[in-house]
Amino acid sequence: MKLLFYSHYFTPSVGGVETIVLSLALGLSELRARQGLAEFDLTLVTATPAEDFDDRTLPFHVLRQPSFRQLFRAIRSSDIVHVAGPAISPLVLGLLTNRLVAVEHHGFQAICPTGQLLIEPRNIPCPGHFMAGRHCECLRCRSDNNWRTSGKLWLLTFVRRFLCSHAAANIMPTEWLNGLVSLPNAVSAPHGIETITLPIEPFSPSGPPLILFQGRLVTTKGLPVLLEAAKILRSGHREFQLLVIGDGPERSALQDLAEKLELSSCVRFVGRISAADLDSVIAQASLIVLPSLGGEVFGLVLAENMLRGLPIIASDLGCFVEVLGDTGLTFRLGDAIDLASKIARILDDSAFASRLGGRARQRMIDYYPRGNMIEAHARLYRKMYVAAHS
Repeated sequence: MKLLFYSHYFTPSVGGVETIVLSLALGLSELRARQGLAEFDLTLVTATPAEDFDDRTLPFHVLRQPSFRQLFRAIRSSDIVHVAGPAISPLVLGLLTNRLVAVEHHGFQAICPTGQLLIEPRNIPCPGHFMAGRHCECLRCRSDNNWRTSGKLWLLTFVRRFLCSHAAANIMPTEWLNGLVSLPNAVSAPHGIETITLPIEPFSPSGPPLILFQGRLVTTKGLPVLLEAAKILRSGHREFQLLVIGDGPERSALQDLAEKLELSSCVRFVGRISAADLDSVIAQASLIVLPSLGGEVFGLVLAENMLRGLPIIASDLGCFVEVLGDTGLTFRLGDAIDLASKIARILDDSAFASRLGGRARQRMIDYYPRGNMIEAHARLYRKMYVAAHS
């Protein structure tokens, strides 16, 4: 079966979409039919340049920055076209050439012009203005107040939704997202991660507890809420260190905010950390906080740290609540006071924190292994192919 993956972003770019697409493509390439031949002849198409990455190390063909003609030929020669996010060009070409098209939703582009489900000027969650028909609210939702750009994004949301409604499958990583997007031919296929890990060794910090934030430094990740919570904890004379792992366009502004809140002595921004060093740094943490305001459909950072067996506090976004289950604590989205109280609870009860971490790790092993993700997608492609040829 000839399978084409289209992902606008792909390695060496770093992000959740890139991680899932690479993991899924590698896993599908490893599947074998009964005769021992590869079940899927996979080609991955992306707009991301290779830079210094060697595509020859991958077990599938990679076509980067294709011309329109190259993209058309690649799609026409495929049996199934898998689009990571509702990218318009491959969707249109796939449907025009009568290919079987599956769209995997990594964001909210089919129900929100910005794709974040966040009201940007006020940095608060969007209640779903586009789906409710409150389109004037969508047009106002631009931090730069550029009406032309806002109008273009608004119109493209109708186009994306129309195209997705004609896809053979709309793949959702969480049931929560499925309920929000509300598209036909929806299929649930949770993301999965590699669950073969070394046993977690208990860590006894020699200094103050270490609170960790990991993520891109952008508005949707909610780091200002965590900084406000840290200020509240410091005013109560609590000793701790807050380590911020990650980089992004708002790093300078966030560092200024930490200084304004008089947190310079207990907050460290360390930027990106190499994969080789990340585990050892995170293993020193007393807890992980994910204060995201929006833009999340699964929570890959959440899942990875659940597998590490660390206690987690996350905002009560629907996807976080679904993936975390009862193995961590959630706080009211954007509420620094509630977050501070949850952090205090973890820091004050090490036995409770340890139980949460153990349950979180077991939940990942039970429900979100990488093999389940790969098999769910393979099963879907087989079903699509058989239905189309029967």
